[in-house]
Amino acid sequence: MYAWIWRKLPLGLAGKLAGSVLLAAAAVALLWFVVFPWAEPLLPFDDVQVTQDSGVPGDDGGGLTEPTGSPTEEEIPYDTETNNAPPSTPNR
Repeated sequence: MYAWIWRKLPLGLAGKLAGSVLLAAAAVALLWFVVFPWAEPLLPFDDVQVTQDSGVPGDDGGGLTEPTGSPTEEEIPYDTETNNAPPSTPNR
């Protein structure tokens, strides 16, 4: 198909390059302004529901827990009070 289009475009190499760019821009504009707006209501991207119920039979939603205070030192292996790393010396 692309070879057929390339053969049918007029005016030598410069005309074929310009025609190819115009055809690609027309295809993008057709998709952007016609096809995508038409298809948007048909797609479920905006149908988001956040509920406590997971929808799984037998699950009471108790699997999620609330965070409890600040983490202990065993959970974080680095210092959270300062952000001053010692300077490293390059090996030359």
